[in-house]
Amino acid sequence: MTDAELAAHLAETAGRILLEVRESGVFSAKALGKAGDQTANQFLVHAIREARPDDGLLSEEMKCDGERLGKSRVWIVDPVDGTREYGEARQDWAVHVGLTIDGVATVGAVALPGAGMVLRSDQPQAVPAPGSPLRMLVSRTRPAAEAVSVAERLGATLVPMGSAGAKAMAVVRGEADIYLHSGGQFEWDSAAPVAVALAHGLHCSRIDGSPLVYNQEDTYLPDLLICPKPLAAQILSLITETKAAA
Repeated sequence: MTDAELAAHLAETAGRILLEVRESGVFSAKALGKAGDQTANQFLVHAIREARPDDGLLSEEMKCDGERLGKSRVWIVDPVDGTREYGEARQDWAVHVGLTIDGVATVGAVALPGAGMVLRSDQPQAVPAPGSPLRMLVSRTRPAAEAVSVAERLGATLVPMGSAGAKAMAVVRGEADIYLHSGGQFEWDSAAPVAVALAHGLHCSRIDGSPLVYNQEDTYLPDLLICPKPLAAQILSLITETKAAA
């Protein structure tokens, strides 16, 4: 099984497990997110260690012992990206399984269990052309100020959505055109989505235009931009102008 096939298989299987946990009716709404996170994480961690014992591993739900820092190949997973949305039985949550090689998001799969699909880095498809007006994804609970300002300057429509993975995959699927985030994230929030988006030919970077670098000692990776390549220069310029005016 290739790395990409493994990532897709694990993301899909973890998604099925999460749906079963939610549908069991055993957990209260308050406890459901934690139960789902822990169950999916246990499966993913054990499966990756069994299938790729020599690789490093970083998970949101696992304490890091630092061993991954000496590895070239490091799996970065988020068992439930969008815990709130998962608990609310919405569709905009995801499972992230990504593989970084020398700090680059190289292989990835993002499962959208609520929609019954897995998007993969090894099965790229043509991304639909941007809409008119442009559609910019923002957090449904805390839209980033930079994103709102840039959207105004572009004349873009704001599209509220839940998890980072769901937003990134909405760009991949052509449901939106721009995902601009500056409100704080960690490596597991973007590694798998960025691998998938890059494979589909999209621009992915920090909001200052610098590369997204993974498997760092400090896993805080607070911002990113995912969009079609022809839009990237204009958006990055507007971000710079917005920051200068703040």
